[in-house]
Amino acid sequence: MQIYDELKARGLIAQVTDEERISKLVNEGKATFYIGFDPTADSLHVGHFMALCLMKRLQMAGNRPIALIGGGTGYIGDPSGRTDMRSMMTPEQIQHNCDCFKEQMSKFIDFSEGKALMVNNADWLLDLNYVELLREVGAHFSVNRMLTAECYKQRMEKGLSFLEFNYMIMQAYDFYALYQKYGCNLQFGGDDQWSNMLAGTELIRRKLGEDASAMTITLLLNSEGKKMGKTQSGAVWLDPNKTSPFDFYQYWRNVADADVLKCIRMLTFLPLEEIDKMDSWEGAQLNTAKEILAFELTKLVHGEEEAQKAQESARALFSQGNAAQMPTAELTEEDFENGEIDILTLLLKSGLVPSKSEARRAVQQGGVAADGEKVADIHEVFTKDALSGDGIVLKKGKKNFRKVVVK
Repeated sequence: MQIYDELKARGLIAQVTDEERISKLVNEGKATFYIGFDPTADSLHVGHFMALCLMKRLQMAGNRPIALIGGGTGYIGDPSGRTDMRSMMTPEQIQHNCDCFKEQMSKFIDFSEGKALMVNNADWLLDLNYVELLREVGAHFSVNRMLTAECYKQRMEKGLSFLEFNYMIMQAYDFYALYQKYGCNLQFGGDDQWSNMLAGTELIRRKLGEDASAMTITLLLNSEGKKMGKTQSGAVWLDPNKTSPFDFYQYWRNVADADVLKCIRMLTFLPLEEIDKMDSWEGAQLNTAKEILAFELTKLVHGEEEAQKAQESARALFSQGNAAQMPTAELTEEDFENGEIDILTLLLKSGLVPSKSEARRAVQQGGVAADGEKVADIHEVFTKDALSGDGIVLKKGKKNFRKVVVK
């Protein structure tokens, strides 16, 4: 099966400008394609996962990826999918985030010997002359057409700033610049980027008289139609310091039965023939499928050793109640007051909740236990002595555990 047919079979393709042209390009390994990443945080997250996997698949088929870091567009902020304006970042924040992205992307993409490029659109956007941009680029954009784009419609209700209005022009200029500098003939992006991507192909056609193509990737949604990659405590990050390998594994191990096979097909590199055999799985077999999904994705992001440790920890924890390898939270002297710590602070310090209000709710709803004993009182305290040595196992809900010890 050729790579384009495989992408279709895995359910990854949403919209394309010219299917015949794009399939020929990628099947013959002649695509130089780019995907943009806005550096709005110091780590990539599960929302970027699909794009990274797609870049890896296409590179394996002989195509050349360009990872475009939005160091320039980061000064503006993409209005797509937003009902409010993004906060402005400093140049230092943007550069730091760009550096973090490159390190994480290198686990998916081979940047050696010209096999892939990582570029920053700040290199050309920040030097643009405003009047020249208006004359050379602005003349090719229809305001009427731009306002019909879904990304602008959503923001128009609460007020679209002129700053954000320029985002489409900046993204189109990116494609135009990459086409000229690196022969980039194809852009990939999330399905919510379609209008911006079409603007890029149109600018290239108008300015250079050349054809460039665009393809959107299916958004990763669960069976309820919500974007995957969010938990009660926030995004699922690829940085192990923000989301531990164990928690990353557990996120995928806990996906709904209705979503597991779709995720395996879209995100793992297992052969389609092997995945197709799982289509008839049900009941306990779906738990096996979830383990396969969690292991494969944790291996991709954190390496096989961490994936193995996470799987062993999860199995030990949930099948035998063994806490030896579960994630550990360490407390220091400063965390105690008169040698004691209350349950709400303990939950917060352990990382099981993002706030004390969330901790209070968890206790009041009967979802917290310490060493197997339910904690019903929000004022319950634990002594430093009780947490010394092996510590205690703190549990929130059915599947969230931490071993808490004194450092």
